[in-house]
Amino acid sequence: MKDFNLSITAMIMPDSPDADIGEMKNAIENSVPSNMELHKIEEIPIAFGLVSLKVMLLGRDEAGGTDELENNFSNISNVTQVEITDVRRLVG
Repeated sequence: MKDFNLSITAMIMPDSPDADIGEMKNAIENSVPSNMELHKIEEIPIAFGLVSLKVMLLGRDEAGGTDELENNFSNISNVTQVEITDVRRLVG
């Protein structure tokens, strides 16, 4: 495993309840920057069939922070919003 020292959580909102969540998960897996590693993706029901994706990653504290991650995820088809909700430094 690489020297990861950050835990990063992002919430990704699709543009409609009809968005293909499986396709979005695959696109997320393929869009993770090289200085990060995907840990887990959880489906979070919002309302009226809309499902948000909670994406948890491990990364390194580097210049630029989460900019590349946000840009990559924002360019995924059917994504309407990307929000970094938590960044924590790992210890130990």
